[in-house]
Amino acid sequence: MASFKNSPAWQALEAHHSKTSGVHMRDLFAEDETRFDQFSLRQGGLLLDYSKNRISPETMDLLVDLARAADVEGWRDRMFAGEPVNTTEDRAALHVALRLPLDGEDTAAAPQGVWGPIIAMRNKMRAVSDAVRSGGWTGVTGKPIETVVHIGTGGSHLGPEMVCQSQGFVKPSGPEMIFISNVDGVQIFDALGGLAPETTLFIVASKTFTTEETITNARTARVWLVEALGEGALNKHFIAVSENAEAVAEFGIPADNAFDLWDWVGGRYSMWSAIGLPIAIALGMDRFEDMLAGAHDMDRHFQSAPLNANMPVILGLIGLWNIDFLGAEGLAILPYDEGLRGLPNYLRQLEMESNGKALDRQGDPVEAGTAAVVFGDPGTRGQHAFYQALHQGRQLITCDFIAPMESRHAIGSHHDRLLANYFAQTEALMRGRGPEEADAVMSARNVPESLRDRQRPHRVFEGNRPTNSILLDRVDPFTLGQLIALYEHKVFVQAVLWDINPFDQWGVEWGKELAAQILETLRNGGHDIDVSSSSQGLIDHYKTHKAQKTKKTP
Repeated sequence: MASFKNSPAWQALEAHHSKTSGVHMRDLFAEDETRFDQFSLRQGGLLLDYSKNRISPETMDLLVDLARAADVEGWRDRMFAGEPVNTTEDRAALHVALRLPLDGEDTAAAPQGVWGPIIAMRNKMRAVSDAVRSGGWTGVTGKPIETVVHIGTGGSHLGPEMVCQSQGFVKPSGPEMIFISNVDGVQIFDALGGLAPETTLFIVASKTFTTEETITNARTARVWLVEALGEGALNKHFIAVSENAEAVAEFGIPADNAFDLWDWVGGRYSMWSAIGLPIAIALGMDRFEDMLAGAHDMDRHFQSAPLNANMPVILGLIGLWNIDFLGAEGLAILPYDEGLRGLPNYLRQLEMESNGKALDRQGDPVEAGTAAVVFGDPGTRGQHAFYQALHQGRQLITCDFIAPMESRHAIGSHHDRLLANYFAQTEALMRGRGPEEADAVMSARNVPESLRDRQRPHRVFEGNRPTNSILLDRVDPFTLGQLIALYEHKVFVQAVLWDINPFDQWGVEWGKELAAQILETLRNGGHDIDVSSSSQGLIDHYKTHKAQKTKKTP
């Protein structure tokens, strides 16, 4: 297969980059007062400003040419039609179908065979969530549920927790929600310590129902419940979300308490399915469906908007430009909203697990950089942690700044102060600061003359650091659905551009397989396995310590 780097579209971008690499964004803004109008888009409750990137109208025209050459539109249409775009597993990726409204013309777009199961799932989610929230679902002793403990990991965990946090998921909105995702026993021990078994409901979310972390935690929770209430309590205190009905039944969870998953829904795209049951319980099914509606709104925009006015396409193209032509190594997700504190973790998995690939769809090496390292923290907390590296570090880290214009809790001047920092950071990263400005600051602050020459170079900022700004009307379920779908489609666009499959994760599987082999050695003292001397030394050190600790225990 011909290298996409040899394509006319890619080579045109390389020539353009060589010609414009010395341009500073400060000069681009000085030369064009309409820059914001040219490089911003509004869709529903979202405003995307991408003007603070090292781009010109010519850059964007060439990037759109690249999208056409890669057949972004064709791949998009095949995904929505239910064709097997997950090429290594020969599966569809139909998370978009989960967001279709229950009534309306759009339901005709659902591929054959999926709409009936989706309707059944939604109806069952509503029945269960309404029952738990109203007190109609009672435990084995007849008491209503006061706490829901969700046990999952990765795609089965990050989305539901993030959404619940974003809306404030504590009472009186619904029962108390606790999320357990780590196989470290400390987490589940701390979680169960203050709970009453008779008022606790567990949701075990695992597509295969074999994920080591999830099933280990589920078994611990099962023992805790059965010791208190007996085996008969399982049907009142456990719900499962899985495609493995046999394993669910073997665990002791009745079919009435089980929700199906399908192979056309990937884990990190599954929040829109019954994996989102914690959201429906915490917020109510109506609000969950508001989130689906927001995501569907972004789906329709992605399907219908021209490439040069298409929010996910533009965000994907800008990301590729920053990674492959400017050499960006990281992407900071910076939500200026405490409720969105889980968003960086959620998007880290979405981007890095989807596009952190070294091979293309044909199994050949990818010739360009793919996913950047994604990290972040909310609001001004991040400013006092790692923004120094964003402003003056040698590595280029691009940033997505995200903020609501309306706060969920309007307290004094807090929100104005928060957004003042949001606006200031993107301006500072773009503009930088020269020696004259640094001198003026030192003069205003009465810095001693003896220190000024020493401090001046450190007070100078290069600027020219690319950022995207996303303003939300508010962090309500509809707008949050739009935002999450925007990033899903951005990741898909980039995967098409790089010719990789964003719907598999074989690198994750190898670590799990090796961990299973090592666990057998740790538990049963079996023969040594084929690992390096470093790993073997660490294993032996742990086993020796564990044996000594056991001997000392009476």
